Amino acid sequence: MRKMAFAAMFTALSGAALTGTMAAGQAAAAPSVNMEAVVKAAMWDPYKPDQSITPGSGDSVKVVEQALAAKNLLDGKQVDGHFGTSTVTAYAKYQKSLGHSGLAASGLPGTGSLTELGKGRYTVTAAISVGSKTTMDGQTVNKRTADMIKAAEQRAGVDFTVTQGSYNAGGVGASGGTHDGGGAVDISVKNIPSPGAAVKALREVGFAAWHRTPSQGDWVAHIHGIAISDTDMSPQAQAQAGDYFKGLNGLANHSKDDGPQVKKVTWEEFKRG
Repeated sequence: MRKMAFAAMFTALSGAALTGTMAAGQAAAAPSVNMEAVVKAAMWDPYKPDQSITPGSGDSVKVVEQALAAKNLLDGKQVDGHFGTSTVTAYAKYQKSLGHSGLAASGLPGTGSLTELGKGRYTVTAAISVGSKTTMDGQTVNKRTADMIKAAEQRAGVDFTVTQGSYNAGGVGASGGTHDGGGAVDISVKNIPSPGAAVKALREVGFAAWHRTPSQGDWVAHIHGIAISDTDMSPQAQAQAGDYFKGLNGLANHSKDDGPQVKKVTWEEFKRG
């Protein structure tokens, strides 16, 4: 009986010790930061009229903000899960501290800087990759944008012709810098029976897209698209994505969006269905 009692006590103590060790390990585990959620918030939050949090992004954004605050780049009062202008400014300062400049220090998180910021604090999940540069119809785009266009073509049942691509700094003055970085494209409407249907297809795969007409500016009719959550995009393109989320047209007049209404998604969300 004594042997059985001792064995039972040993088992209970061992189990308690194991449970305690597991609990300590779980407590010490680093939090995770969902990059898709953070970048989507960075696309949307700075252009909101309030401090609302982008659905599904608050926890990850707050962890990033805590890391920025720990480096004295962000006031603790701004650690709230809203990736607003203060957080954008703080993140841009962090990117510059890493030696980045230009579009690489715009305050839009990229995989490299987000991972570096998280060392010893968090792990990055759902990383976004725009891929290497390629061409479509002789115009430069990145692989993520090219894949998005191909998916939209399938949905629209028509072949698109890209007339202006990405990474085209100073290329077309009327573009206002939106094509300086990644994710921006202009598409011809000459052989598209229904520009509205094409815009709808582009939106459904993750573009902020609009049918531009000569009455709106100094350009020929075309479709303008911004690949939401492209981490290479210019600040001007980011502002257009922000307009899209607000239901506006992405132009300087910030008028009401005149395009087809769809559920606003990113490319990654579209692929998951």
